Amino acid sequence: MAKQLLLVRHGKSDWANLDLKDFDRPLNKRGKENTPEMAERLINKGFKFDLMVSSPAKRAKSTAKFFAEAYQIDDIQYEEEIYEANTATLLKVVNGLNDEADTVIMFGHNPGFTDLANELSGADIANIPTAGMVLISFPFNSWKMLSRGTGDLVFFDYPKNTDEV
Repeated sequence: MAKQLLLVRHGKSDWANLDLKDFDRPLNKRGKENTPEMAERLINKGFKFDLMVSSPAKRAKSTAKFFAEAYQIDDIQYEEEIYEANTATLLKVVNGLNDEADTVIMFGHNPGFTDLANELSGADIANIPTAGMVLISFPFNSWKMLSRGTGDLVFFDYPKNTDEV
């Protein structure tokens, strides 16, 4: 079965407390509003998935939990390598995914996610905004096969996008 990877950038984060480590920054009000709305859009598209993988940073974790809640599941796999990862590291995480999962949602950060989306699909996305999502499909039955330019961009959606995707 072909593979699909949905990259979701965490929701807008809160910078009010400058003493907080980057890793510990929570979502701000807008992040808490946009994130469930994006999960709802996915559900309305009839999108289903087999696995959720997330950066353990607080804002990514919170974003993943909003999606888990919307889908009424509670199994999220946390991968420390996703936090502050570059394209090579992110690709390593993706290549290591369980092949039993055909569709995976991955929650993480920029610039890595925008770079990975462009690298895998040849898309020309300047920036995945906060709570933005990019779905890429691959004609393989193993995650290990994914590499540069092997995917097709299915959709790119984000909170301020008013076009129907």
